Amino acid sequence: MRGVRTRLPAMLLVGLVLAAVIVLVAVAGPILWQARADALTGDIRQGPSGAHWLGTDALGRDVFWRTVVATRSTIEMAVAATAIAAALGTFLGAVIVSAGPAVRTLGDRVIDLLLSFPPIIIALTFTAILSPGRASVVGAIGLAFCPQFARLTNRLALSVQERDYVTVARLLGVGRFRVVTRHVVPNIAPPLLVLTSVGFATSVVTVSGLSFLGLSVQPPSYDWGSLLASGLRNLYDNPGEAFGPAAAILVTGLAAGLVGDGLVRHMDPRGTSRPHRAVRRSTDPPTAGDASRAGGAAPVASVRDLSIRRPDGRELVHGISLTVDAGEIVGIVGESGSGKSLTALALARLLPRELEWSAAHLNVNGVDLADPAKAPPARLATELGIVFQDPSSSFNPALRIGTQLTEVLRVHAKMSRRQAHALAVSRLAETRVSSPELRMRQYPHELSGGMRQRAMIAAAMLPEPKLIIADEPTTALDVTVQADVLRLLKQINTTHGTAILLISHDIGVVSSLCDRICVMYAGRVVEELSVEDLRRRDVRHPYTRALLAASPDTAPERDGARLVPLPGRAPAAEDQGPGCSFAPRCPLAVPVCTEIVPPLVAEPSGNAVACHVETAAAEVRS
Repeated sequence: MRGVRTRLPAMLLVGLVLAAVIVLVAVAGPILWQARADALTGDIRQGPSGAHWLGTDALGRDVFWRTVVATRSTIEMAVAATAIAAALGTFLGAVIVSAGPAVRTLGDRVIDLLLSFPPIIIALTFTAILSPGRASVVGAIGLAFCPQFARLTNRLALSVQERDYVTVARLLGVGRFRVVTRHVVPNIAPPLLVLTSVGFATSVVTVSGLSFLGLSVQPPSYDWGSLLASGLRNLYDNPGEAFGPAAAILVTGLAAGLVGDGLVRHMDPRGTSRPHRAVRRSTDPPTAGDASRAGGAAPVASVRDLSIRRPDGRELVHGISLTVDAGEIVGIVGESGSGKSLTALALARLLPRELEWSAAHLNVNGVDLADPAKAPPARLATELGIVFQDPSSSFNPALRIGTQLTEVLRVHAKMSRRQAHALAVSRLAETRVSSPELRMRQYPHELSGGMRQRAMIAAAMLPEPKLIIADEPTTALDVTVQADVLRLLKQINTTHGTAILLISHDIGVVSSLCDRICVMYAGRVVEELSVEDLRRRDVRHPYTRALLAASPDTAPERDGARLVPLPGRAPAAEDQGPGCSFAPRCPLAVPVCTEIVPPLVAEPSGNAVACHVETAAAEVRS
């Protein structure tokens, strides 16, 4: 069962039939009926009859055949104008997206200015400056509608470039041109196709309108607009003379709209899929015990003195140092805005373009990420896997699941399609995705949220990476599915020995899964400790204590105990003072906390804490 119907939508069939008739008339009209259209008869200004279906004009020429012959001229000008607008506008929109912030801002303002004027006014202005004629009208209309295509392309491309599946493509080392053609264009094509169909219909009306005003084709040539102008002058003598070209303009616009909307509906996988019968999922296999940790081996990932800055120079991450050993699960926990995801994205070299970063050392399984020349995309794509927090944006909605899962294997592992398909099916089965062969043929929207997340985990596992970065992998899922995903991550770590860097705002989640935990606040690591110490509540930093007290999974169990909310909120980068960023919310703050940033001090137990009060207390105890 393929899951996709091939029957065309009814509106598309009607539109294609009308369009085919119009094209046929445009091609054959001047060849077959030019002589009949130009023939002079004695029947001057006659109404419709069996001899002349739409009557005759002031010179006795048959209006019906003149309308038929005029189809080619009108359609040619409308097609040329639409092609200029679509090609030039799409190109300008794409250039603005790929340019720097200054060019992007200037381009947006110019497009806004041009869109404030009606296209017909712009077309009239250019036509008035140039001499009236076919070429000037085509160019004027193309330039008039260009800003609409530029704005739509600009906005759609910006939106798509921020999706997780584009980020994954960059991680896999896909080139910029292939990212555009494979991931960006298919997802912006439907709206552009609709705009093209609307633009063509509007071009037909605009071309005819300018001809009606005498600014387009000049006698003895004619199109629908000039015929309509002549018909309105003789409206009372022969209404059919105006009805013919008006009906032709209406039918052409209708055909363009039906074809555009029908193609979009036919191309959209969400509108072409058939519902599948529910498949019962097998029960979860038991989770194995903890794997032994590798001792003395080089860390899978390590970063030292990582700093990330905004374009205005303000730091979002301040000198982070972090290591992840082979087979280890390390959790990074903290409130939103603490820099957790930015730190993880820096490890994958996937930071937004506008952010600047620097590090004394940045390495993933021997790949030196601090030097781009030493970090080939193919190597990084096979050493690192990423699981994003939103399963709905993790896959390209325009491509089937199987196509996306096997891409990294076919491109970097040089596997055949059959081998890559078999391995992808095996990984889907391992991650407990029901009916994996069927899922390979489906589109992302046909899978539930939990199934999409498990498929994303399978995709991260396919190249057998040494490290998986799981960025809030359970945020968008319900409670039962969250537990299933966490068990799955633990199983992957146990079975394959894959190291995992888990990003979460929930300290209860990291305490149940991780071996070691880094607590971040306002872009700094404030405490690093083992999960055993966290479970025993043997923590040092006041922020870590506050997170424990506010979490229902880790709050102390005693009669009448209540969760203690953490007052205030984490400061933005521009609001951070010279001292400890947590000082305004800290019950233990002393004057030095507001003046000097506390360093991260290692303890004999292997833990570390960045707190003036706790460091001083430790010195007293020692």
